[in-house]
Amino acid sequence: MPRAVNTFKAFLFNAVLLCMLFAFSAQGAPEKIVLVFGDSLSAAYGISQPRGWVALLAARLKRERPDYIVVNASISGETTSGGAARIAAVLQKHRPAVVVVELGANDGLRGLSVEQMRQNLGKIVEHSRKAGARVLILGMKMPPNYGPAYSQQFEGAFESVSKKYQSKLEAFFLEDFADQPEFFLPDRIHPAENAQPLILDRVWKTLRPLLK
Repeated sequence: MPRAVNTFKAFLFNAVLLCMLFAFSAQGAPEKIVLVFGDSLSAAYGISQPRGWVALLAARLKRERPDYIVVNASISGETTSGGAARIAAVLQKHRPAVVVVELGANDGLRGLSVEQMRQNLGKIVEHSRKAGARVLILGMKMPPNYGPAYSQQFEGAFESVSKKYQSKLEAFFLEDFADQPEFFLPDRIHPAENAQPLILDRVWKTLRPLLK
């Protein structure tokens, strides 16, 4: 009788174990996170949230790379200083596989120190790399009225950080329409709804190889 009981217990244990393994297999591996860490250009300022390029990215990932999801940690008005101050907490909360850094535009529009911006971007990328994430930096250019000296230093900061930390760089993610007013809101700063797919297409070219 004891042997029969033990046999039944062993059978029951194996059955439960198989059910757990089947359930885990059905669920698949945990989804990996693409963290978009930016400002109003990634926060869909002035347009419907589902029409922003980050939401469009989430939809494309669902179709083409369902093992990834998007977390948008962008804040309108954010500077590189604000981003550097909160990056550690955001990384700890979400533990992303890829971080897309889209910051710097507000530093430039306010005429802030390019050297300080470069250091802040470096801190964000360094924290992301140490957390095990692959990094894509989205660069920006300044309007002509800021003068060639400041503009060159500003643009060079993104390339400098990218080289130092061996991170991918999209030098100017508004390149495809920057000189066409019809793709901007009346403020001529924020991309309109019709520009969002163009942003996504440019970002996707550099982001896709990072989705390992």
